[in-house]
Amino acid sequence: MEKELIINSTEESVEIALLEDRRLVELHQEKKGNSFNVGDIFLGTIKKTMPGLNAAFVDIGHPRDAFLHYTDCGPTLSSVINYTQGSIKNKIRSHKLDTFEIPPEIDKRGSIDKVLKKGDFLLVQILKEPISTKGPRLSCEITIPGRYVVLSPFKNVVAVSKKLSSDEERTRLKKLTDSIKPKNFGVIVRTAAEGKKVADIHEDILDLMAKWEQIYTKIRGAKKYKKVLKELDKSESIMRDLISEDFNRVVTNDSESYANMKDFLGGFSKERQKILDLYKGKRDIFDHYGISKQIKSSFGKTYTMRSGAYLVIEHTEAMHVIDVNSGPKMKNTDQETAAIQVNLEAAEEIARQMKLRDLGGIVIIDFIDMRNPENKAKLVKALKRFMESDRAQHTVLPLTKFGLMQITRQRTRPEVKISTAEICPTCEGSGKITPSLLITDDVERSLIHIFNARPKSKILLEAHPFVIAYIKEGWPSLRMKWYRKHQKWIKLKANSNFGLNEFKFFDQNMDEIRIS
Repeated sequence: MEKELIINSTEESVEIALLEDRRLVELHQEKKGNSFNVGDIFLGTIKKTMPGLNAAFVDIGHPRDAFLHYTDCGPTLSSVINYTQGSIKNKIRSHKLDTFEIPPEIDKRGSIDKVLKKGDFLLVQILKEPISTKGPRLSCEITIPGRYVVLSPFKNVVAVSKKLSSDEERTRLKKLTDSIKPKNFGVIVRTAAEGKKVADIHEDILDLMAKWEQIYTKIRGAKKYKKVLKELDKSESIMRDLISEDFNRVVTNDSESYANMKDFLGGFSKERQKILDLYKGKRDIFDHYGISKQIKSSFGKTYTMRSGAYLVIEHTEAMHVIDVNSGPKMKNTDQETAAIQVNLEAAEEIARQMKLRDLGGIVIIDFIDMRNPENKAKLVKALKRFMESDRAQHTVLPLTKFGLMQITRQRTRPEVKISTAEICPTCEGSGKITPSLLITDDVERSLIHIFNARPKSKILLEAHPFVIAYIKEGWPSLRMKWYRKHQKWIKLKANSNFGLNEFKFFDQNMDEIRIS
């Protein structure tokens, strides 16, 4: 499978498209200057505790207070509190935890007001970005991700990614990491560590410890909330999490991003830098790689699949609903066979659409009804397989007796919404136009006015392609008739964005000639 990462950087934002065999499977958008990204670590201040919600509101500088639920505090909350307070008061002299005493874990069923109080400083990490009217959601289980491992302070556990299928390799990595990890730090070994040597993993751990030291330095003596560690930029974090040996190409149109990513890839090997390209073409990078076209066809209420079957995707405040429709395919075979064929095709596309749009929360899918239990089991198994590559946590439930499938999917950022509708250039969205079958008469009247006011100017007429074609049509054409009558040759330019009744005039300097 050919994998490509295309990065479109503008002054306002960064758009990142992940392609598999030239097909768009993920789209990420990030505004530049966004100060509240998933993974950012803050020193926050408890504004108030809400025992009824078993949660606290935390001030981290966002216009809306961030939300910290008791279940997101984590079992090591006491350690986080002690370390934060000790560092602020300069009682803890080092970022290392060799001599730090780990207190007992908090009660899983405890109450927020028993462990936190108003005015306390607390080290927190953004779990979910601000969405709609909600502020960021926080966690006290601090994790610092690297290329090969994830570092978790106040723990002593070494875990290995479940995606590593080899038991032998999992055992090797666990023993290796356990022998080099810092005291009182937990480590999660990532899939990318497969086959890596002890030196590679040790270097990664040292880099993460340097980030932890940066956190410690920033919270020492602090008197108000502040950001203490920023997650990598979206493009770099995606590369860290996704780039593997089977990636074929990474392309960006920004020279600064290119330099940063070249350094990042150089950390893997000089050979990996060869997959990086700097796009210098005049066309928009997304247009050049066919991404803009895929975005327009993939987003919207209805998506038509190759067979002619189609999905209708509706969004509500509580959930997302997807309806599967057969289109013309049902006519070619018996109902049960057609139903399973369309449903399997739809399952693959739904898995892609959920990643592409980052649909989160509850997703209800109304597949085409099937009677055969084996086909129902086959459909559930297929959808689970299609969603294996989805990095968001998700659960796929069996079909209900009504033929509905329920999926829950984690969302950490706002849903990607792209409007595929365009405002009508003729009525400008009002639904009302002033029809005129005599538009050429209007054009000629305007020409006479221009000729009288500016007899020496060279004139260019810009109008809808249909109007331009009509003016050029026949022998003699309307343009020739104007030339004979006024002794002026009019240049013509078609613009498909114009309405049928819209036209403009320009002089030789391409300055618009306005007619009062």
